Amino acid sequence: MTVRPGDFPTDGHGWAELLPERRASRSLSGSHRVDWTVIGAGVTGLASAHRLAELHPDKSILLLDARQVGQGASGRNSGFAVAVSHFGGGFKPDQANTYRRVNRINQAGLDQLRKRVSASAIDCQWQEDGFYHTAAGQQAIREYGNFRTYLEAMEIEHTPLDASGLRERLGTDLYQTGVHVRKGALLQPAALVRGLADSLPPNAKLHETSPVLRVDRGTPLVLGLETGEVRTDKLIVATNYEAPKLGYLRRRVIGSTLSGSFTRALSDDELESLGSARAWGVLSLHGGGATVRLTEDRRLCLRNAAEYHGGALLSDNRLALRQSIHRAGFEKRFPNLAHVPFEYAWSGVEGISRNDTNFFGQQRENIYLAGGYNGSGVSRGTAFGMALAEYASGGQSSLIDDCLASAPGAWIPPRPFLDIGAFFTVRSRFRGVGLDR
Repeated sequence: MTVRPGDFPTDGHGWAELLPERRASRSLSGSHRVDWTVIGAGVTGLASAHRLAELHPDKSILLLDARQVGQGASGRNSGFAVAVSHFGGGFKPDQANTYRRVNRINQAGLDQLRKRVSASAIDCQWQEDGFYHTAAGQQAIREYGNFRTYLEAMEIEHTPLDASGLRERLGTDLYQTGVHVRKGALLQPAALVRGLADSLPPNAKLHETSPVLRVDRGTPLVLGLETGEVRTDKLIVATNYEAPKLGYLRRRVIGSTLSGSFTRALSDDELESLGSARAWGVLSLHGGGATVRLTEDRRLCLRNAAEYHGGALLSDNRLALRQSIHRAGFEKRFPNLAHVPFEYAWSGVEGISRNDTNFFGQQRENIYLAGGYNGSGVSRGTAFGMALAEYASGGQSSLIDDCLASAPGAWIPPRPFLDIGAFFTVRSRFRGVGLDR
């Protein structure tokens, strides 16, 4: 497979556009010799680079990203750092240990992010007060019962809420039932990864807009870039759904493209109409339901579209068309705010596996990889990145054991069967979504 610099496009539709301008680090050129290289400056790669720098203060660590920081998947999600995963369907007692293992990984990532955000005073609208899991239609209401059974069986702290309780907190009449899970954090994703990148230790150097086009095995490994070459002893690949571009996880992971819209900042009166909570996040109990945020800077953000688009961001025209779906979902929830315009739209890509597993471990000699988070990458990707740095350094821990216990990834057929299957797999998420979209 030949990778070209143009295989890593970006656009002006993301959370980064809500932030002040930032000067990106320069692209890498020339020949370089380093001890460690990390490819991908999302949450996984940044967690790996931070941890490697701590473990090896006398070693050189190079962090490369094909785009500017904040323009990849880690800066284009809805900003939920999950501690408690939602496993759809009825509670399965024989899977309790798996549920605990996944939630331990989530919690480890959340703890690490909290530590980094606090230590470096990262201004990313961090709010650690959990999320609302809600239901409006019949299928989601049935799933509410499954979710409550799971939370109670696993002794996870939560508060059940009826329609009036949700209305009082969120200011919408749409939801009929739900639950507030108290663990988890909301954040501005692009601000988070920018802050993590800007607080790297001195022995970790970041170069943006520096796509790695090939990896040649040997001792040392040789990475080919458009205008340079890197020789490195060890390599960590943290490119999630784009790992197949470098020859890893082929037929194991694909990209699903999500899209949503932001309103302008709400006025005082508009904000008052939204109930008692001043910043909150809603996750639908239907797998295809809308994700909704009221951000700390007074914007409502709604994401209710997902599609298979070859792992690419949406074009301006396609994103404009999707805004009609966003608008319908918004006005269904907040008819009293129908006059409030959308100010931005965004799209982003999540890495998903056929059997909802994650990927962690050694790929080849001196090459390590993590990815495929199925929509929970902020916390889980952070934990995987930290654990991968320790594992590649010869470490042992319960977190490493938890990450290594991920089930093998199911095989995905080649194109054109891949395109057909992926299209219908993503589309099936919306079956029975109804009012929850």
